[in-house]
Amino acid sequence: MGAQRALDAANYSLLTDGKHYVTLDQVVETLRETGIDMMDKYKETAKGGLAKHFFSC
Repeated sequence: MGAQRALDAANYSLLTDGKHYVTLDQVVETLRETGIDMMDKYKETAKGGLAKHFFSC
């Protein structure tokens, strides 16, 4: 299913005219804001996500 979605996304992107309505800078800024707003326990970092259940090193 995931492979099919990736293939569909790739095919769709090849059919477009290449104009982007959201700039890369807007995407990065939005992701930064989301990361700031998100609680640490939900982040996949050394302190949250799977890391809090697996201890290696």
